[in-house]
Amino acid sequence: MRRLGLMVVMLSTSLAWGQEKPARLTFDVASIRLTKPGTLNGMIKALPGGHGYTAQNIPVKLMFSLMYKVPMRQIKGDPEWLNADRYDVEARVDGAYSIDDLHIMFQNLLADRFHLTFHKETKEGNVYALTVDPSGLKMKRNESAQDFNIPITFTNDGVAGVRVPMNYLSWWLGQNLQRDERPVVDMTGLEGNYDFKLTFAPPLPPDVVPPPEFKDRPSLFDAVRDQLGLRLKAQTGPVDFYVIDHVERPSEN
Repeated sequence: MRRLGLMVVMLSTSLAWGQEKPARLTFDVASIRLTKPGTLNGMIKALPGGHGYTAQNIPVKLMFSLMYKVPMRQIKGDPEWLNADRYDVEARVDGAYSIDDLHIMFQNLLADRFHLTFHKETKEGNVYALTVDPSGLKMKRNESAQDFNIPITFTNDGVAGVRVPMNYLSWWLGQNLQRDERPVVDMTGLEGNYDFKLTFAPPLPPDVVPPPEFKDRPSLFDAVRDQLGLRLKAQTGPVDFYVIDHVERPSEN
């Protein structure tokens, strides 16, 4: 019986070793610096080939918003500097990783270098439900390999989407509809990535006169329906809030 018990213990130990958690995804090297005063433009994107991430003149709150696909207005408890301070980030990793893995690495970078901790609260609230319009889907499915480019970019007459997944499109639409205070919830059931072109008049505050070139453009709601074959419907639903418990400015590199 003693030998049997020993074998059971050894077997249990062996199984435990064989079921170790996968290694935590982190960048191999990362530099974080305050952006030089007077810098005008900003961008954040994955590096070609999946070898890291770069950001220039970007506030931490926007980094958080993008990496967790949550509208900035649903990030609560943040100090003023989280949106006021701008940072340059150069983060690299040996080997090639998927865009989802790179986003996890960036989430861990925020936790490690900014000592960011938070919890999530879900409340019933006003949302825009994103669904497929009865007229039918007008976007083109893109099954090409990951190219690590920014999925939605501005063009002369609107925006172009290349390899856009629905969770990114929902986040992007929510960013453009900030004043409505309704997050866009993906209810399309669509998997994979899609290409599209979208021409619309950007939502503007009531006291702002739109430029002449926007005069004949449709609203974002009409453009989404007529050009993408999707529908934004106002309704109630679960709204996730990310409440920051602790965050610090990063130490010098």
